Amino acid sequence: MSTSASLIEIFASAQGEGPEVGRTTVFVRFGGCDLRCRWCDSPGTWRTRSTCRVEEQAGRGDGVEWRNPLPAAVVAEQVEKLAPGRSAWVSLTGGEPLLQPEAVAALVQELAVRGRRIYLETHGLHADALAPIAERIDLVSMDWKLASDVRWAPGSTGLPGEDYHDAHERFLRVALGARSVYVKVVLTPSTRDEELDAMLTRIERVSTEVPLVLQPVTPCGGVKAMPAPEKLLAWLALAESRLSDVRLIPQTHPIYGVR
Repeated sequence: MSTSASLIEIFASAQGEGPEVGRTTVFVRFGGCDLRCRWCDSPGTWRTRSTCRVEEQAGRGDGVEWRNPLPAAVVAEQVEKLAPGRSAWVSLTGGEPLLQPEAVAALVQELAVRGRRIYLETHGLHADALAPIAERIDLVSMDWKLASDVRWAPGSTGLPGEDYHDAHERFLRVALGARSVYVKVVLTPSTRDEELDAMLTRIERVSTEVPLVLQPVTPCGGVKAMPAPEKLLAWLALAESRLSDVRLIPQTHPIYGVR
């Protein structure tokens, strides 16, 4: 494995989901993912590419193609250009960043030296990859995948079966070593009450203080509609009865047309 990263793109925008919604963020998008979510809004990240699109000026939306892989120091330098202010987040996202653990570790080191705020967005299934770097991450955004809408990618060497709860619980325990962590779960019309109940039980076993974001799906890919409002409110009430910090937050970036 390489300490250089195979990326899809580097660009600046506003965080569009979760508790840090609206914050200036530089997104470092890694290529490659070992899951297939029916509602995925970035299927272009499922596989690695030979080149990476790099935005040269924040908010412009254009960019130039750089050849992969990119050394961690080069990526960190571009982050500095796109968001010189230290209040901005740097999101390591994907795809799935932790499929490139050495590259993520090298980039975390480079960003930490520069005093940047590091935000890891992950599907939360590779605890061993997170463990060596957890204490240097400022915020872990952990997706909790539900089998009603998620499958392993063809040829994936991931965990057997499609019940992700055991692996997620293990990951969450490791993620508590970061400075902050929250869980996010995407809710669709296919979401089953019993799988949400199982998720809540696992989170409770780790800590009832872990923040949980319930995110109504943005219709995309194989999902054409959001859950009914009454269903969303029922799930919110259920989660609030079990955990101390629960929020219902949709994706906001499609509303105001930014990436």
